Amino acid sequence: MVTLTRLARVLLRRKFLCRHVATYKVKPALSFSNEVQNTFKFADLSVHLASPEQLQQKPEVTALQFGKHFTDHMLKILYHESLGGWQRPEILPFENIVLHPAAKVLHYATELFEGMKAYRGVDGKIRIFRPEKNMERMNQSALRAGLPTFDGENFIKCLCQLLSIEQEWVPHSESSSLYIRPTLIGIDPSLGVAQCASALLYTILCPVGSYFSGTGEAAVSLLADPRFTRSWPGGCGDKKMGSNYAPTIHVQQEALGQGLQQVLWLYSDDHLITEVGTMNIFMFCINDSGERELITPPLDGLILPGITRASILELSREWNEFRVSERSIPMSEVVHLLSENRLLELFGAGTACVVSPVASISYRGETLHIPTERHKYPIYAKFRQTLTDIQYGRVSHPWAVPIDT
Repeated sequence: MVTLTRLARVLLRRKFLCRHVATYKVKPALSFSNEVQNTFKFADLSVHLASPEQLQQKPEVTALQFGKHFTDHMLKILYHESLGGWQRPEILPFENIVLHPAAKVLHYATELFEGMKAYRGVDGKIRIFRPEKNMERMNQSALRAGLPTFDGENFIKCLCQLLSIEQEWVPHSESSSLYIRPTLIGIDPSLGVAQCASALLYTILCPVGSYFSGTGEAAVSLLADPRFTRSWPGGCGDKKMGSNYAPTIHVQQEALGQGLQQVLWLYSDDHLITEVGTMNIFMFCINDSGERELITPPLDGLILPGITRASILELSREWNEFRVSERSIPMSEVVHLLSENRLLELFGAGTACVVSPVASISYRGETLHIPTERHKYPIYAKFRQTLTDIQYGRVSHPWAVPIDT
C-alpha cells in the first residue's frame, strides 16, 4: 500500500519537473572548452519518474554508512559509435545494469569514475563543490582508457537535474552529504583489447556520513610497507580508474590485520610517500631554514590530481602564512623531522573525508607517532573548517555551485 509520504514525494517531483525541466541552468557559469565533438546535450534530457511503489525508505542520518544506501533515480547516457556517438541522456528509476558477458569492462577494466558530493547548506540551499574539476579529470581518465570524452558543462547540468529531483535525499546535517558517483564503462559485446566503440556513462547517488566508520574526525593510523607500490612512472596512477583500486585491497586488509586503518603508499628505493589510502597527503613542518612549510608530493604521474588537494594549495597560497611546496617526500625525511621535533602534522585530503589527520605510521617495524592533533590550532583543522564552511554555505564562495530546487 502506498503511504501518503511517498505519494506526496511523487507529486512534488512532478510539480518540480513541470516548473524546471525545460529551464534549468547551472549557476554560476562554468568554463569548458568546446573541443569535444558530438557530445550529448542537456536540452535533450528525458526524465522518467519512479512510481510510488519504487520509492525507497530513507535511512536515518545516524545510520548512514558510506556507499550502502542509494536514491530512487539515476542518470544514464549511452554511447554507440555505430549510431553516431553519444545518445540522449535520461534520468530514470534506479535499476540494475544488464551487460553482455563479453563487455570490455568485465575483462579489461575499461572503467573509470569520479567522486563528488552535494551539501545541504545552513541556508537550506544545496551546493556541489568545484564540479568542473571533476569533469576535467574524468575526461583525462577517459582518454587514457580508450573511452569517449564528453562536454563537462552539459554533464554537470544533467547531474544538477538529477540532484534537484533527489533533493530530499540530501541529508539535513552538516556532518553528512549526498555522494555523487559518475561512472563510465566500456560495454562493447566483444573480446579483444581495443578502444571502446560502445560505452555507458551513468551516475548514482547515495547519502553518506563519515568515510571512516566509527572514527568520526579522529586521526588515523597508517601502514607504510615498501614491499607494495600503488603506481609507477608511465602508469595511470594519476587517473581515477577502477583498475587502480582492486590491487590495493589486499594491502589494506594487511593494515587492518595489524590494527591500522589505512595504507601510506611508498615508491622507489627512496621510499617516497605518494598517497594515503585513497587520499592525497600533506606534511606540515619546520624546514631547515626555520620556516613553517606545507609540502605535498608533485603531480608527476604517480598521484591523483585531487580537487581537495588543489583547493588546499590554492587556499594556502592565498593566505600566505607559510611556505608551500610541491615536491617529493622520502620517508627518511619524515623520520628525520620527527626526531628533531620539526614534523608538526601529516594529513590526508579527499572528497570522501575532506581532511583526515594522521596519528601514527608503522614503518619498518617501528611506530612513528605524529603530533598532528597535539597543537592548539592545527593547520589541518583550519583547512577542514574553511572547506566545509564553503561546502555547507556558511561563507559565500565561487567554488560552491548552488542547485536550483
